[in-house]
Amino acid sequence: MKKVVILDYGSGNLRSAERAVARLGVEVEVTADYQTALNADGLIVPGVGAFAACMEGLKAVRGDRIVDRRIAGGQPVLGICVGMQILFERGVEHGVETPGCDEWPGTVERLEAPIVPHMGWNTVDAPEDTVLFAGLDADTRFYFVHSYGVRKWELPPSEHLAPPLVTWSTHGTPFVAAVENGYLSATQFHPEKSGDAGAAVLRNWLATL
Repeated sequence: MKKVVILDYGSGNLRSAERAVARLGVEVEVTADYQTALNADGLIVPGVGAFAACMEGLKAVRGDRIVDRRIAGGQPVLGICVGMQILFERGVEHGVETPGCDEWPGTVERLEAPIVPHMGWNTVDAPEDTVLFAGLDADTRFYFVHSYGVRKWELPPSEHLAPPLVTWSTHGTPFVAAVENGYLSATQFHPEKSGDAGAAVLRNWLATL
């Protein structure tokens, strides 16, 4: 049986994520232990709240190092909501810039929309070769709750590496809804709160472990 660790760094819907993954038939542990998180078959990095607070909590448990080492070693990581946002280069909230994990270039900034936060169900536009959204219809909806997001994908194309698969959604203006980049994947929406659709995304990710 595969083992998944949900990283406990003081932020995130830990128990709802734990229950959602456990229902799919894998062993799940919620922990901040460095070696346990490093050695699991899969690591989920959840996150809710402010970018700066999440980064502070992540660094306190050396979560940034765990993510970096796992990716370098070919061990899958899935970021969720702010757990996705902190994978980018920086976050800007209320005029304050906070460095992120810098796995991808780009800025997490306030959404440009008539109503913020973006709260509720929305469709996504996934690329053809997606793994996370395989088998799901284009009109499938996922649950979002966020005021900030990545509105511009800034990673330049490479001659030597396959480009990441970027999924978009729109609230006022387009924003990044998910990224699939080798062993590193992430969703801005909450799969653990997205019913059968979210379970399908989690199942697709677990199949890569």
